[in-house]
Amino acid sequence: MGDRLMYLGGMPTAELFAEAYLGAGFTTYSSAVFNFVPGLANEFYAALRRGDRATCERILKDFFYPFMAIRNRGKGYAVSAIKAGVRLQGFDAGPVRSPLTDLTDKEVAMLDALIGTHKRKA
Repeated sequence: MGDRLMYLGGMPTAELFAEAYLGAGFTTYSSAVFNFVPGLANEFYAALRRGDRATCERILKDFFYPFMAIRNRGKGYAVSAIKAGVRLQGFDAGPVRSPLTDLTDKEVAMLDALIGTHKRKA
């Protein structure tokens, strides 16, 4: 597309597919986790754009794959997990709308532990 922006949106965890889409020419994507771990999201994107596969793989392994495991525990959790992450950072995200359900207390504790090991400055 020449010098026009190519953007990939609508994926619950775009970072899992970012490298493949970058190879296809998509230079930007929408990061849902930017809402609660913006520093980590920025670190991943910067590593992706400079071709630092080791850093990308580390972040995927240490954060995104465990995050996906939490997200995959319930139908509709792509939204629920993001809202829970935002609430864990001290912001009111409100509950999810029916028929979706919020994460259980156990899952929120799992997400809190995961976020706690990956806090970065924005």
